[in-house]
Amino acid sequence: MTDRITYFVDVVLPLSIPNTYTYRLPFELNDQVAVGKRVIVPLGRAKYYTGVIKTVHQKIPTAYQVKYVETILDEQPIITQKQLTLWDWIASYYMADIGDVMNAAVPSNFKLASETIIFLHPSYERDHENLSNREYLIVEALELQESLTLKEIAEIIQIKTIQPIIKLLIEKKVVIVSEELKSKYNPKYLSFVKVHEDYNNETSLGDILNALEKDKRAEGQVSALLKTVQLTKWTDQKQIPVTKKQLIETGISESSIQTLAKKGILEIFLSEISRLEESDDKVHKIKALSPAQENAFTEIKSAFVEKDICLLHGVTSSGKTEIYVKLIQEALDKEEQVLFLLPEIALTTQLITRLKAYFGDLVGVYHSRFNQNERIEIWNHILNNSKNQYRIVLGARSSVFLPFQNLGLIIVDEEHENSFKQYDPSPRYNARDVSIVLAKQHQAKVLLGSATPALESYFNAKENRYGLVELFERYGGVQLPEIQCADLEKETKNRSMKSHFSSFLLTEMEEALKRKEQIILFQNRRGYTPLWSCEMCNWTVQCKNCDVSLTYHKASNVLKCHYCGYFVSPPSSCGACGSKKLKMLGFGTEKIEDELVMFLPKITVQRLDLDSTRAKNAYQRIIEDFENRKIDVLIGTQMVTKGLDFDNVGLVGVLSADQMLKFPDFRAFERSYQLMSQVAGRAGRKSKRGKVIIQSFDPNHWIIQKVMQHDYIGMYTQEILERKNFNYPPFYRIITLQLRHRDSNLLEVAAAELGNSLKVIFKDRLLGPETPLVGRVRNLFLKNITIKFERTASPPKVKKIIADKLNEFQSQHDYRSVRVVIDVDPQ
Repeated sequence: MTDRITYFVDVVLPLSIPNTYTYRLPFELNDQVAVGKRVIVPLGRAKYYTGVIKTVHQKIPTAYQVKYVETILDEQPIITQKQLTLWDWIASYYMADIGDVMNAAVPSNFKLASETIIFLHPSYERDHENLSNREYLIVEALELQESLTLKEIAEIIQIKTIQPIIKLLIEKKVVIVSEELKSKYNPKYLSFVKVHEDYNNETSLGDILNALEKDKRAEGQVSALLKTVQLTKWTDQKQIPVTKKQLIETGISESSIQTLAKKGILEIFLSEISRLEESDDKVHKIKALSPAQENAFTEIKSAFVEKDICLLHGVTSSGKTEIYVKLIQEALDKEEQVLFLLPEIALTTQLITRLKAYFGDLVGVYHSRFNQNERIEIWNHILNNSKNQYRIVLGARSSVFLPFQNLGLIIVDEEHENSFKQYDPSPRYNARDVSIVLAKQHQAKVLLGSATPALESYFNAKENRYGLVELFERYGGVQLPEIQCADLEKETKNRSMKSHFSSFLLTEMEEALKRKEQIILFQNRRGYTPLWSCEMCNWTVQCKNCDVSLTYHKASNVLKCHYCGYFVSPPSSCGACGSKKLKMLGFGTEKIEDELVMFLPKITVQRLDLDSTRAKNAYQRIIEDFENRKIDVLIGTQMVTKGLDFDNVGLVGVLSADQMLKFPDFRAFERSYQLMSQVAGRAGRKSKRGKVIIQSFDPNHWIIQKVMQHDYIGMYTQEILERKNFNYPPFYRIITLQLRHRDSNLLEVAAAELGNSLKVIFKDRLLGPETPLVGRVRNLFLKNITIKFERTASPPKVKKIIADKLNEFQSQHDYRSVRVVIDVDPQ
């Protein structure tokens, strides 16, 4: 570029503002400017932000005084043009600000702002040798004050734009930013044991063993030393240490290891390890497909000839993963990148392990729970189209934002899961739908896989918009589980219920335990009991911030709100009439765990829910214990329905089907079918047919009957007719507007005003304003307006009408404080 040309750049800032901001580029940066690079720019009086260059041009803005770009951070663009195009599509389709999309898309270490809080990295060893003078001043200040904002650091070292120096400190793993702490990042450390270098040859090792054997009290130390040598691996004369946990699991005592360490014979040290299991040195050969799998694979390939999207409808345990693996291998053979989308990374440990066994270091996992350095490492490998690492990205919804260069295949596993939908904050995107747009950008193929596809996906397949491949045979010819229903109304009348367990379910559990089989119980509510109520006046303990009752958690002995986290100690008397007669109503997973051992003593019971998996690696530990048959009965919420494959589960119990079926939502029946079918699929998955017991007061409910018959097609046929008759997706599109304010009276008036304004245009296509099921959350009152419009209508035109009406509404002084949350295609 010519030095003296005046360039302007439009910059995307990580703020909730709808437009880019234009800055002037200093002449000395002309040769460095490029779309996709990060720049440090001022905004407001004394704030600086890291933004991304979206366009470079020579048009002078007339609406405001243009400020200068302070500096350019990157030598090469870190955001591709395709990513920026995708950001624009997401902002437009989901009616979100482009700054919100940037916040969702870019790891926080890429977004340094004046308000960003900096901490010393937990694993920083206080080694100052590799630091410049300015870096040393920052570290010294952090050692004294624990945390500093960028603005404070700028004052300490007397530099206005501090971001480039902080960027270097982050890369050196000296500091971390506040966003990283919010995601609860802590490095994972393990204790390792190795033989001291003075004793790692045969002669010296023999001498020390002879000396120890002469001491009769050192018998445990001899065993510890021999076991350490036995378990230690050697490569090129280099010692690969054993973990202390491994040693103790072989029967070696902690005291023997510590004594040898004190004598200088063994060394004990902590080392940071990856959160993910390392792949084996040996990559396993891909399994041959069964005839049914091979046929499905061929059909998928044929569908991809004419269509870019294919739906694989395969029953649980039909071996969809093996088909995925073969498709991935074909993409790798063409040197293409693969994105494997999962609903929740934390719930798919088994799948990650299996894919790493096949593809080793070519598999990378990208997820917001991992630390920023790991995320940026994967980002850079994908950006640089690395041939040896991270060709396959396993990720939750945020992985659609990665800078793919040569994307050839996207697999969306369990595509029906509503976990693919982002609820808060904006943008409220659905990763399944975004992945289809992403694939179109790259001319890639998309495979949607599920045993219980979303109605919209199956409808698109039946309408010939997607390819459709169905696999109704379980791998190895194993039969689908036998599903029966326990009639709770009849058992209640006969007084054969034992607490929340029907006699039918308890009898089947006893039989399964006699056969040494494991059991899974599904109850889609955590905690001990959801209601703490007065027997005299029906008063219930309510959250002070939300319009919900508090759930009792016995382990912590508190009543807790699952919306805002507020908690109180259980009351000793009624808050209204003062009566001491308080009772607990309903049941959650904690109560099931507590009561089950009374009816089935001598069994090992474990919960798998949000409460039991809060601790680091708790989920993996519970799953491993269940796989190793250390647990007889696993009680869980939706967690037990997702991505789990166990050899020895003979029985699955659904404890309360009615809770799901009675939920006031047009997707309730579809979701109930999906949840019950998915959890039923955990039974009898390997060598024999399993059994499923569903407890219900309405055993003849048509959804329960369809689950018992494994009849997805029947459920789809009936439900799609209802959707058509009542103008719901996939025949109509939906946009919801949720108004939020602390003043219920003002909210009522504001919602009526906006509703009336929109009703003039949308007429009977508009529902509301109405109060949702929970009308107040975190002290904000809520009102919902739902707009339904035909698929034949132009979405951009409809959204423009809504946006214009919202601008009119929010320009009124009285309503400026009313927050409006827009959700396109709510789930």
